[in-house]
Amino acid sequence: MHRILFVCHGNICRSPMCEFVMKELVRRAGREDAFVIDSKACRTDEIGNDTHPGTQRKLREMGIPFTRRAARLIRREDYDAYDVIVAMDEENMRDLHRLTHGDPAGKCHLLLSFAGEEREVDDPWYSGNFDATYRDVLKGCTALLNLSCNHI
Repeated sequence: MHRILFVCHGNICRSPMCEFVMKELVRRAGREDAFVIDSKACRTDEIGNDTHPGTQRKLREMGIPFTRRAARLIRREDYDAYDVIVAMDEENMRDLHRLTHGDPAGKCHLLLSFAGEEREVDDPWYSGNFDATYRDVLKGCTALLNLSCNHI
């Protein structure tokens, strides 16, 4: 079983986009029984809020199913509950390192590192560019799925 947690600042744009894209990629691969996928926030700004309308629009446009949800905050217990914790940017990585006391098990990674890129996922909260975010998310999630399926 692969347990993957995606995190971003507020859990309303990038990490839920990853959650729903990854769930759909896993479904299309016929591997739902091999994965647990979720997303949470590193900061409290948006706790309780649903997925950003721009993220919803982009997912709908790309035929990615999603459900109503409420942003939740990552907790220390999540570090033990997941195999991989996937961050969108360096700020998230710093938050994760603080929360986990330095990521002793090496579970925390930037999403695009799975695609061989050491850069951050575009943040549509600031850029307004949900297309760029989706491209980054699809690239990273596809690479993560391929890596995970090769280790099953």
